[in-house]
Amino acid sequence: MQMICFEDSRVGQLNPIIQARPAYAVTCASLRLVDRLKTLVAGPLAGASLCGAVRSYLAVIQKLDYELDQAEPTFGNGKWSRDVNGIMLVNARLVPRVALDKVLVTLANETESCCIVDADDGSVLVARWTAADLARKQSEYAAGAEQPVTDFLVQQSLALPKRSVDVAAFHWPHDVVAWHMKEMRESIEWRLAHGDYTETADGVFVSEGVSIGQYAAINTDNGPILLEQNVKIGPFCYLEGPLYAGAGTRVIEHSAIKDGVSLGHTVKIGGEVEASIIEPYTNKQHHGFLGHSYAGSWINLGAGTCNSDLKNTYGTINIEYGETKMATGMQFLGCFIGDYSKSAINTSIFTGKVIGVCSMLYGFVTSNVPSFVNYARLFGQTALLPADVMINTQARMFARRNVPQRECDKQLILDMYRQTEAEREVTDQYTL
Repeated sequence: MQMICFEDSRVGQLNPIIQARPAYAVTCASLRLVDRLKTLVAGPLAGASLCGAVRSYLAVIQKLDYELDQAEPTFGNGKWSRDVNGIMLVNARLVPRVALDKVLVTLANETESCCIVDADDGSVLVARWTAADLARKQSEYAAGAEQPVTDFLVQQSLALPKRSVDVAAFHWPHDVVAWHMKEMRESIEWRLAHGDYTETADGVFVSEGVSIGQYAAINTDNGPILLEQNVKIGPFCYLEGPLYAGAGTRVIEHSAIKDGVSLGHTVKIGGEVEASIIEPYTNKQHHGFLGHSYAGSWINLGAGTCNSDLKNTYGTINIEYGETKMATGMQFLGCFIGDYSKSAINTSIFTGKVIGVCSMLYGFVTSNVPSFVNYARLFGQTALLPADVMINTQARMFARRNVPQRECDKQLILDMYRQTEAEREVTDQYTL
């Protein structure tokens, strides 16, 4: 069977957190969908193959960083329909819940084509196509539109028999934080059941090379703490589970990490962090508060940077994505920061703000920030941030972490600049 993890027409609603990565690579409760799918094809669905159908500018990144080929744009000599086990289409926006594994294994063993549809927006979440049904669709595709075969099959999946199964998808960035808070404890317990860890204290599980400094205060009443290889915890830290820290992460002395935090690998973290997701290679190593937020990769938050995650009225938070304003229904919600963005010292980010990729923040962030912008409204200064500046900045950041800057990394900056032009066109306040 061939499993295709596809991005659909709604993937843009997850900007900016998917601007620099496929949607299946968004971390939620320490897990990513791409990792769950790889675990399945290496285990319960052994013999199946996995590929992706992502935005074209991410195809090289997908190949090099996630080791997935881009799905074939056409049927190509009946290549897919000859697979006696058919195809499974998996939406890249699926929440990577532990419970998803059983659903996908069950569907893979179906002998008839079927589909799971999102009850909220009617989009295809998972579809199972038998080889026989694929063969029949191939002739229809050949005589029809010039769209990629994955798009064609996703569209045709809506006509398949429906299965009523509890499968969830991310619709907007705030859904990631909401699901993170719901799933964090179960995700950590799944990791513990499938990994090799040593319990060094009640509820604290570590891999090789982990060190915890003196006078650490540990609270595992609400869930376990899991520290991967070579995680370093400084002295005088407060750690509260459920907590996950990826390999090579460093927690600075006097930090408070609590209420369900997921730290990617090679992260530097300090100050107070709660109920947040931080992707790999991001730095927040000074004092300051980050709560109920999502921070992408290669971000640097300057000393004293804080965000608000609670309104003064204690009411639920409304959020704006471009020209779309919606009620989240969440009382606690912080900010969403796209990859490569930075904040200066003492930057204050107001509740529910969305920061694009490759932007620089100064002072008070009282509105959403487009990508590739120097944002300093407090000082009456806002300006475009050229792509070549960010490519040079990228090179310096990578060198500090001994990461080689590849041509595809530089090209990603250029592609993201073009992809985000519309964000900057809605206002004339940004000038060179």
